[in-house]
Amino acid sequence: MAEPGFAERVAEHVHGFLRDLHEQGLRVPVPRRLVFLRAIEAVGPRDVTHLYWIGASTLTAAREDLDVYTPTFERWFGTAGTRHVPGEESPEDETPAPQGKGDESPFAAALGGRAGREAGRAERERRPMFGEASEDERALLTLLRRELPRAVPSVRWRRRRPARHGPWIDLARICRESWRTHGEIVTLRRRDRPRRHRRVLLLIDVSGSMKQHSAAYLRFAHAVTARLERAEVFTFGTRLTRVTAALRAREVDTAVAALSEVVLDAEGGTRIGTALQEFLGNARYVTMARGALVIVLSDGLERGDCEPMRAAVRRLSLLGHRLLWWSPLACDPAYRPVTRGMSAVLGHLDALAGVRDLRTAYEQVRLLGRE
Repeated sequence: MAEPGFAERVAEHVHGFLRDLHEQGLRVPVPRRLVFLRAIEAVGPRDVTHLYWIGASTLTAAREDLDVYTPTFERWFGTAGTRHVPGEESPEDETPAPQGKGDESPFAAALGGRAGREAGRAERERRPMFGEASEDERALLTLLRRELPRAVPSVRWRRRRPARHGPWIDLARICRESWRTHGEIVTLRRRDRPRRHRRVLLLIDVSGSMKQHSAAYLRFAHAVTARLERAEVFTFGTRLTRVTAALRAREVDTAVAALSEVVLDAEGGTRIGTALQEFLGNARYVTMARGALVIVLSDGLERGDCEPMRAAVRRLSLLGHRLLWWSPLACDPAYRPVTRGMSAVLGHLDALAGVRDLRTAYEQVRLLGRE
């Protein structure tokens, strides 16, 4: 039975409660706030405990968020009493709700079990925290920086440049210098089309299923941007984010830590097809893929319709020089790309390899240099 006047008290304090959550560090995106307000309107909380669980299921995305949510809630609405899911008549006999990961809320029952149905697509705004690189990782990064220039394929520039040896005579330069020697040609100047590394494009999956590998992938990306002049890095989970500028910092831990201010969808849902389609829909980004060595670092576990992912990968393979897919799952010798997403794109890949950390990334870079 509902407490008298409880709904009116909620209406008076709910917006202040949401502001306080933001100030305490739990930055709830606007779509989640709207879900919370609509849930209050539709369900009509009966008491403080009922309201607690409605807010927990809509405003939190991970178990750690409760450390901020619970004390803030109790400051505004009081103690929520016994922490059992509304609708359970016997909390003593209840089985604890399974703890989800990523976007799967452990309190889905507060909204009739609807919260987990779109877990792989849910928008989250969560700032990732990456620890410092270990000594072994720093040693591997040094090896990677040394190996990368030899591994990345090169191509000749279209424009001719002055060179000591070359197939073309540099007439303009010869004429300019002959003025100083009264028309005498002292040195025969030449031009050539020097070689330079192809552009490298990294597309890194930072969704919840890649949580334990994301830090290593981003450190690898830092080595690429530090060693190669023409490199671009994007992350994707539920959105696409360009992180090249943030990775330009000289020190790897500083660069990776700076990503917490840029990458706001880490450890959330997965929209591989949508993110790649967004990349290809931007004319400026498309030029970065043209003729480039494209490397996608992802497990390929797409949710929902896989057709956008297949179409995007097909176009990337046509635009780039080579398209490589590095997956942590492929490190297992028994792995077979039989999921809907990976089986759909497999025919458009130049190579599918296993990379789960910096050591396996170094092994693949060495193999790349031998091809």
